[in-house]
Amino acid sequence: MRRKDKEITDIGEILEIVAKCKFCRLGLSENNFPYIVPLNYGFSYDDGRLILYFHGATEGRKIDIVRKNNNACFEIDCDTKLIEGEKACNYGYEFKSVIGFGKIVFLDTVDEKVAGLNRLMKHQTGKDTVYDFNDDELKNVVVFKMAVEEFSGKRKVIKRNDS
Repeated sequence: MRRKDKEITDIGEILEIVAKCKFCRLGLSENNFPYIVPLNYGFSYDDGRLILYFHGATEGRKIDIVRKNNNACFEIDCDTKLIEGEKACNYGYEFKSVIGFGKIVFLDTVDEKVAGLNRLMKHQTGKDTVYDFNDDELKNVVVFKMAVEEFSGKRKVIKRNDS
């Protein structure tokens, strides 16, 4: 990372960002061209392994691309705020973000799909509810996960005087 002063090295702080943000930009590659799609997500972090869960329609460009090339990257950000300046070059943005790389895997069994959807619902709703999904609902949705191989966090926060 070029700007080491903005790098987040504490895994706890990185996971707080992952937990706080609600959508993710998933980057894919098709014929050497990037394709970026915003998605809601769920996640787990166990034994030092970050997994992101997604869902969507059973067909479409995103699915076609992943079936040909499952390498992916992601970016999530939150806590953004405009920093005003006296001149145009003094403006900026506060932010917290996480970027990473990994491989996409489709979840095929009923148990895997239900578990993935429940991870997504827990993250999006903040509830520990375990949801049931009927056969039609599961047949009409694709659930996939990204096994994150590498990720990093970055932030820019302006300290303010509260006086």
